[in-house]
Amino acid sequence: MTTPVQARMAELSGHLHIGGRYVRSSGDNVDVIDPATEEVVGRFALATASEVDAAVAAARVAQREWWRLSSLERADALHRVADRLNEMAPLIGECLTREMGKPYRESNWEGGASASSFRYYAEIARHEQGRIAGSAIAGQMHMTLKEPLGVIVSIVPFNFPVLLFGWQAAASLAAGNAIIVKPSDLTPLTLLMLMEAFDHLPPGLVQVVTGTAEVGQALVAHEHTHGIAFTGSVPAARAVARAAADRFKPVLVEASGNDPFIVMPSAPIDVVARGAAFAAFLNCGQVCTSAERFYVHRDVHDQFVEAFAEQARALRVGSGLDNVDMGPLASSRERDRFEKVLHRAIEQGARVVTGAKRPERFARGWFHEPTVIEVSHDFDIMHGESFGPVAPVCRVDNLDQAIEFANDSSVGLGANIYTSDLQEAFRAVHEIESGIVWVNTPLNDNDAVPFGGRKLTGSGRELGAEGLEQFRRSKMVMISPTAEADPEWFPYPDERSEEHTSELQSPCNLVCRLLLEKK
Repeated sequence: MTTPVQARMAELSGHLHIGGRYVRSSGDNVDVIDPATEEVVGRFALATASEVDAAVAAARVAQREWWRLSSLERADALHRVADRLNEMAPLIGECLTREMGKPYRESNWEGGASASSFRYYAEIARHEQGRIAGSAIAGQMHMTLKEPLGVIVSIVPFNFPVLLFGWQAAASLAAGNAIIVKPSDLTPLTLLMLMEAFDHLPPGLVQVVTGTAEVGQALVAHEHTHGIAFTGSVPAARAVARAAADRFKPVLVEASGNDPFIVMPSAPIDVVARGAAFAAFLNCGQVCTSAERFYVHRDVHDQFVEAFAEQARALRVGSGLDNVDMGPLASSRERDRFEKVLHRAIEQGARVVTGAKRPERFARGWFHEPTVIEVSHDFDIMHGESFGPVAPVCRVDNLDQAIEFANDSSVGLGANIYTSDLQEAFRAVHEIESGIVWVNTPLNDNDAVPFGGRKLTGSGRELGAEGLEQFRRSKMVMISPTAEADPEWFPYPDERSEEHTSELQSPCNLVCRLLLEKK
């Protein structure tokens, strides 16, 4: 029997969301496949160049209307978005699970987590709109104003499309911008369905343009878009950054993660094993902050591996619409890519503790068993993003070696350490080269704390006050209450009068005078 969500997915197929309404695209359509059943659940359109232009034009008009509202009016509107996201979370969750496979519990959670970001930014954005500085000229007012960039382009991946778009849209809209999202080709219908939460906003303020990378590049390079928020691979991020650089557009990039997970002897191993399973296998390992490299002190290595493998074997794998802990990978291409990474580790000598194969009970679907392997730090899998359900465990001699190995990476998004030793925790916090460090609490976040990384992970921050600044520009303003001649104007004096000599006592003029006297 067809559910209401399936019927809505069929209705939205082949559409874009432009100018406040759903419009059927004139571009070609591509199938959307349920990764648990391999059945077609809808189609998405490859937006044309004229449709991209139409979206950008509508965004420019809507942004000006939005910015004319008071901060309080914008805050009220964003709180209404949060209300709608909470109401729609069950429907959006089912759609997302049918598109990319994650357990419904996780999909449903995204709507509420996104709503939380809108509530946070609705309030923080009206907290301050600039500042007054002590004036450099007596009697004047000198200040900084905060203004929107204009039209923001959001390019979000398949793994957390509702959450990540929510983070970017909440901050962008709170700062006074319009936003156009180009979703992943694996989760286009979810973001199209999500647009109903914004239907009370000015038409065109929030839009969806579907397509492949070419559509994203057209939006990034467009002369009338003004800021970019991108989450994806390092090669794609570099292409986006190059296109944006031609017009000096600010770019928020979160490109890759390869997070270490350190286990020290003082940690409670049974608890750590459960935390490790969550950090490694949440969303089938398709999380930018997944724990992808486990460095375990030799004193507890064997005990941890045994407990960890037991947790992995206990995970229920199946369709995300059933009562499971882990669904399939999002597509056949993702499973193929992941299996190449895993097989390379086995070729290099990895010892399989559990998993490392497709579940035999599924005739269809892109499933893979949660996998634990023992490796050395020099294996390829420890130096790239596996982005799948595998946990490579490496034995270390001490914390020094664990931190050294943790920092031996070209990316630096998050890092984890489990320890009951406060000194070890402080060392990890200060010495690990990453944008995030979790001590005894993996994968959590907070709307009020900035999220982002270092090295090739990218640049910029989402969430927190820093996330709002990502989508604002600063303007210097100086106001004199009266129009009076300035003593520094032309013509310059012909000789040094006493009055002129006193004017030269300012630090800048004093330096200039001394240089002239030297000559």
